[in-house]
This record gives sequence, C-alpha cells and structure tokens, in this order.
Amino acid sequence: DDKTLRIWDLSPSHCMLAVRKLKKGGRCCCFSPDGKALAVGLNDGSFLMVNADTLEDLVSFHHRKDVISEIRFSPGAGKYLAVASCDSFVDIYNVMSSKRVGICKGASSYITHMDWDIRGKLLQVNTGAKEQLFFEAPRGKRQTIPSLEVEKIGWASWTSVLGSCCEGIWPIIGEVTDVTASCLTSDSKVLATGDDFGFVKLFRFPAKGKFGKFKRYVAHSTHVTNVRWTHEDSLLVTVGGADTSLMLWTYEMGGHRESRQCDSEESDLDSEEDGGYDSDVTRENEINYTIKALSTNIRPMFGIKPHLQQKEPSLDERQGVVSYFRPPVSRALPQPEKLQTNNVGKKKRPIEDLVLELVFGYRGKDCRNNVHYLNDGADIIYHTASVGILYNVATGSQSFYQEHNDDILCLTVNQHPKFTNLVATGQVGDSADMSATAPSIHVWDAMNKQTLSVLRCYHSKGVCSVSFSATGKLLLSVGLDPEHTITIWKWQEGAKIASRAGHNQRIFVAEFRPDSDTQFVSVGVKHVRFWTLAGRALLSKKGLLSSIEDARMQTMLAVAFGANNLTFTGTISGDVCVWKDHVLVRIVAKAHNGPVFTMYTTLRDGLIVTGGKERPSKEGGAVKLWDQELKRCRAFRLETGQMTDCVRSVCRGKGKILVGTRNAEIIEVGEKNAACNILINGHMDGPVWGLATHPSRDFFLSAAEDGTVRLWDIAEKKMLNKVSLGHAARTVSYSPEGDMVAIGMKNGEFIILLVTSLKIWGKKRDRRSAIQDIRFSPDSRYLAVGTSENAVDFYDLTLGPTLNRVSYCKDIPSFVIQMDFSADSRFLQVSTGSYKRQVYEVPLGKQLMDQTVIDRITWATWTSILGDEVVGIWSRHAEKADVNCACVSHSGISLVTGDDFGMVKLFDFPCPEKFVRTFCLCDCNTKCF
Repeated sequence: DDKTLRIWDLSPSHCMLAVRKLKKGGRCCCFSPDGKALAVGLNDGSFLMVNADTLEDLVSFHHRKDVISEIRFSPGAGKYLAVASCDSFVDIYNVMSSKRVGICKGASSYITHMDWDIRGKLLQVNTGAKEQLFFEAPRGKRQTIPSLEVEKIGWASWTSVLGSCCEGIWPIIGEVTDVTASCLTSDSKVLATGDDFGFVKLFRFPAKGKFGKFKRYVAHSTHVTNVRWTHEDSLLVTVGGADTSLMLWTYEMGGHRESRQCDSEESDLDSEEDGGYDSDVTRENEINYTIKALSTNIRPMFGIKPHLQQKEPSLDERQGVVSYFRPPVSRALPQPEKLQTNNVGKKKRPIEDLVLELVFGYRGKDCRNNVHYLNDGADIIYHTASVGILYNVATGSQSFYQEHNDDILCLTVNQHPKFTNLVATGQVGDSADMSATAPSIHVWDAMNKQTLSVLRCYHSKGVCSVSFSATGKLLLSVGLDPEHTITIWKWQEGAKIASRAGHNQRIFVAEFRPDSDTQFVSVGVKHVRFWTLAGRALLSKKGLLSSIEDARMQTMLAVAFGANNLTFTGTISGDVCVWKDHVLVRIVAKAHNGPVFTMYTTLRDGLIVTGGKERPSKEGGAVKLWDQELKRCRAFRLETGQMTDCVRSVCRGKGKILVGTRNAEIIEVGEKNAACNILINGHMDGPVWGLATHPSRDFFLSAAEDGTVRLWDIAEKKMLNKVSLGHAARTVSYSPEGDMVAIGMKNGEFIILLVTSLKIWGKKRDRRSAIQDIRFSPDSRYLAVGTSENAVDFYDLTLGPTLNRVSYCKDIPSFVIQMDFSADSRFLQVSTGSYKRQVYEVPLGKQLMDQTVIDRITWATWTSILGDEVVGIWSRHAEKADVNCACVSHSGISLVTGDDFGMVKLFDFPCPEKFVRTFCLCDCNTKCF
C-alpha cells in the first residue's frame, strides 16, 4: 500500500535489488513462467505488466473498480494471465495480443485465491464466501468438479485454502482467526499457511479431516497476508500486513535438520514425548479463567456512558425558542405509546419477579466427571454456568442450586449411604481477595438444595477437581493455581486438615480410592502421583514405569480403581495404564483411538467404564464397558451425528450408562440394547450471541460461535432442530410471520432460512466484518443488517432471494449493537459502540435529526440499551462493565437487561430516572449478551 514495487535477492546477501514507484497501492504480483515479466495488481482495479529486469511498463489495463486481489500467469509459455478482483470476477487476458478473452462469472463474493492446472486450461478460485469454484480457460465458463476429482487434477500451484484437501488447516470454529494464505511445495507434501493471528504453520498435504496436526511458527506480530515457497522449496517467504515485514524461513527436510533451537511452537510434534497431540487437551490446559468481578466490556465500547452524559437539548432549545412561545399541548392529542403492544388486553400488569424455570446446556468443553445418577437413576445431577441442576429423567423437570456466584468447574457426589444425595461443587475465583470472589466449594443437598458447607480456599483462579473419601467425611480439592495445590478438608467442620503443592503442570483429576480415606491418585500433564494422607501431611510417590518395553510417561487424563490396589489411568494417546501400587504393570494399548478423558469405577461389581475421543465405527465407540481387569470390553456408539465423539463424563447406573460430551450433550445409553436417549442438548462452544423468540409460539432460536443455530421448544423442554452453518453465528431474527429466519455471521455473511424446511432461501455477503444485529421490518418488506463496519444495510425482500441492497445508513459513529424498527416500518433506531443512539429513515438511510418526530415514534420492539427511555438501567458501578442487552415485554411496561457481570435485571419501562431500583434475578453466566 506504500505504492512501491520491490525486488529482493534471496541469497545470503538479502539485499533489495530494485524498486519503483506505482501510481496506486499494490495488492498482488506474479512472475511470468520465464521470469522475464512481472504482473502487478493495484488497489484501484487496474493492473500492469513490467519488465522484470528494468521494472519499466509493458502494458496496463483498468477494467475493474475494486481491488485486484490475485493475479496469475498460466503455466508453460505463460500464454494467458488471470486477473481476480474484489468485484467477484476473474478476467482472462491473452498475453501476446493484450486482449481480454474471457470473464469468469458466478462468484458471490470477492476472490481470495486462484490457481491454474498444469495444462493451463482450468482455474481454481476461492471466494470470500468460502466458495471453491472452477472455470474453463480461456473462455471462463464455470465447471462443476466433484471433490474427489479435484485431487486427481495436476495443479501448477496450490494456494487454495478451501476444499477437502485443506479442511484440516482451519482451526476450531470458536477461534477468532481466518487462514489468509497457503502455498504447497513442488513435491505436494508440505502445505504452508498464514493466518490472522500472525502464525505460520506447516501441514502435511493433503490435510484432510478437521483440525489437522501442524507445526506453528511465531514471528509476525499481526496478520500474515501471504506465504510463498521459492522455486526449489528451500525457503519460505512470508509477508506481514500491519507489521510490513518480509520474512525468510529456511526449510530443513527430514535427515538434514541442524541441531539448534527451533523457532516454532510445536503443536503436534511433542508426540514423541507424550504419546500424541490433541486439540481438546491443549485447549483445556491453556484456559485462563477470569472471575466476574474482574469482568471487562465484552465489546470494545468507547465514549461517555449514558448515565454520565448530559441530556441533549431539544431542537427548540438549540434554536433559542422559549417554552411560552409553544402552543399548548391538547389533551386530545396525547403522546403516542413508546412501544407497540401485542396480544395484550386493556389491563396491563407489570412483571414483578422472574423465577428460573429451565436451563438448556451442559458444561462439557473443559470439565469432566460432572454428570451423575441420583436416586437409583431416577434423577441426574450436573451443572452449567453458575447453576447446579437436578434433572428428573421421566418428566424432564429441573430444580436448581443457585448459591454459587461464578462459573462451576467441577462436581462430585458423595457415595457413602450416610450422605445420600450430597453434592460438592467447585467454582472459579480469585484467592487474592478472600471475600465473596475467593474460590469456593459448596457442599449441598441435591433434593432440598440446602447448603451444608461453604469452603473458601486459596486455590487461585478456581477449583478444577473435587472428590469425597470412602467414608464421605473428607473432601479432596485441586486448584488452578500455578502449583496446582491439593487440599484435604473436613467439610462438615469447614476445616482444612492438609494442603500441598500438587505439581507444576496442570492436574486434571484427583480422586480418593473408593475404599480409603487416606489414599488418592492425581493425574495430569505428563505425570501421575500416588498420595497418602498421614496425619496432617501429604506424601506422594511418582508413578514408576518399571521395565515395560517402550513405556513412557504420557499426559494422563483420567483415573479409575480396581481390587488389590490396582489403579487405571487413561492417557492422551488412547492407552490405559494399569498400576500396582505406584508401579506400572501393564498397558492396554489403544483402549480408545483418541484420548481417554474419563473413567468410572462401579462400586457394586467393579466394572470400569471409559469415555474417549474417537470416530464412530462398527467395531468401536467412544464409550466402553470393561471387566474388573480391563481385559475385555463392550463398545457403545453414541447416536449424535458427529464425525467425532468426545466423551467428558461417564457414570454407570442399573443397566444404563450416563454420558456427558464435549458437545454439551447428556446421553443415556442402555447396556443391553445400546439404545441412546439424548436428555440434554446445548451449544458446544460459546459465546452464544444470537437469541430470538417466535412471534406467536413458545419457541426460540439461539446462535453461537460454534457455527450452529438451534431451535428450542419451551413447553416440551427440548431442542427441536439445529442447523450447522460452518461459520460462527452472531445474531438471529424471526420474520413477523415466523416463516423465515435471518442469521448474521461473524464473517459478514447473512443467511435467510425457511422455517418449515430449514432450507436456504437466500444469502449474501456485502461486508467483511461481523454482523452484530439483523432485523425484519414489521411489514416484512425490508431486512436491516447492522455490522461492525459502522454500517446498516437495507435489503428489499420483495425482490426475491437475490437480496439486492437498496440503501444503507451513513455517518454511524461506531459499530452497531442493536436495532429496532418503528411499528410502521418507516424508521430504524440504531444503538452504537460509542454509547450513542441514532434514528434513520427506512429505506433511505438518512439520519432523522428532529427530536420532536423521534419522540412521537412508536417502536415495534425495544432492544436498545441507549436512550433517555432506558438511562435508568445503567448503575452507578458501570465503569468496569457494560449493560449488553435489553428487551421490553410485549405489554410495553417491563424491561429486562443482561450485563457483563452475568446479572439479569428487571426494570419498569420506561425508566428515564438515573439509578432506579432494580430486581436482580440471577447470576446466569460469566456475561449476558
């Protein structure tokens, strides 16, 4: 973008050989096959070819208006030049005649990557809408090629980031990143990529299947905009966006690797030491928990907060008109209602209180062993957010323990008959302040929800594991502090009897032996320890690998127990290690194909249940039931529809196995018939941003970073359906008739689905940043799409699924937060990240400045957190965190808000007075969006 073209020497001298000034900023460049010419695409839609030696112009063209995003000579003699633009076209030029001979049409978004086949007759194109398209050259006629056939085609280059061959280069859906560039070595074995995090990664090619293994290199401080191998693959060249750096990486092939410190963070190649890499284990090990008291704004807001702003003078006051010149207000013309009321009779009664009735979801992504049977299998106990949940299997009814003030991370049930239905739960906290924010463990009765003991501890950041002893009188806890402290409590007295640093690496689980009050085992990153409580001292022994051939200390994830002092530990590689006392005596190789995350010891018969991560198959499953010695097993497949099942919790009852998964599902599996009954569903990854209620039925939709939109039935207390979108979703909205659903995506795309079939009616991507809110107009004619680009676009739905943008709102001071249409569909109010609310005319997009007109608008909905009508929702202590969302009831007299502290609050509407009294309802989660 500095309007220069530079040529560099890649020999050890590393000098710049030539430079010339361009008329416009350069965006892409490419050498001709013979190296004599250089094509350069510019940011105004033009491109030129220059002599590679002198950098003098040879020819130039200007057929497009938007940025030239990619440019490529055909292989061989370089007869053709393909020029891709952000206008969504690829133009093909004959180099010798200097004429455009073909146009590739049909892309629904800007072009990002482009490659020729080795014959120079086929083009592969990637677009901003994540399309992989193919065009015949030179005419540009679109071709349909099955994915299996794509692999058989010989490509002159490969810079594509899409398709089955590149599926593994994309990170987990919740991560805030895009793969911006790729390049394949000439032997088609190694694919280099660059991404928005500044990472350079190497993958084996083809990278099929999700979340492929890689080596990661860190040097760029921001987005990597391009990566290219040199002609002999000896060097990799990468360029940074904002850091404006060009970097050279030496590629050392196997067998020629020098013995020196590596620049990479080896995400998968520590496998030689710990038996394998797994993304779920790595993510769990790296999570940094933050308490609500330290919450910051979930959005990067700026400006003066509403309760600190001076009230804007009216138009008359600004013009100097005093009040006695105004005509008197007639009693026959009262001020119109602020909100249109729907299905409400004449008697309006305010909502006085809210009571938690139903919770969808289960915390499985970073927890384990946290779903248990109670009352001989009639009930189950689990947790999500800061709520402990008792669920009746027969009726689906729930009751709640709500005494925690932050996220619950672990749960265990007391197995001693004297303490039936007693539960212990540990939460996130901060030990620096031993007040309400300190980490705490609650011991409570699951049936009456009475708190029996609260143990405040010095586990900084939180408690990750709890376990009762055999007699039920002692409780073991493990902290998330750097030393991963282990503490033994007499929970009935609230007394700590012993404490000691557990390990300098993460401990995942620590459990008492089911027949002991003094012996327990802890497992974690590359260690297992066997502990003994001696008085007030804790003594430990490391697990000894003995003389078993090829035995190595792996990352241990789970533990179970057998008779005669046997201990079983599940590993990251899928093996199960069998220990006698603290000595390894046997390895059950590949008990699961992936990590063994959870194990359960059945006290009545000694059978062991294991849960792991693996693909469903005829022979195996993610849940297995073993005999007492782990020599024989029966596998159970979970009917989840997922390509890979990842089990985080198992519990065995009478004839049934209770399973909790990373995908936030709780499933009951029959031992005899292997039938699966999904009891609980939830979003697998958050945040959950989008929420919309059906206009006439007790249904609602939710949309989340896990790339799914889910339909929930409130009356039946279950999930009815879900749609996997492939990209993180940010917002969702029903049409006024409830027959269509609009979904706004994090990548700037939006999709409209037909509710009856869940088929796509139309989709469009006119923006490149996240869509923050999306709304149908009350008359169903227009769709308003608000984005992070300080813009609101209007689409006329009567023109059909082509979704033509008819106008947009200008001069929005910051990113859009919420939008609401007026009841007559003529106006739209927009709340922004600068704490300013503005009103625009629909569909012109012209800002309405007349406050008198604004005051007389009746709104179809009210979700704005800004405006004189809702200034009272902002508390005196709103400096650290924001009110994130609001919704006024259909009666128009009650308002509910959610904030960064996880609080749901109830107000009267309107509430124009500052610091009004509120009803605090519950701590629903870390943040309410």
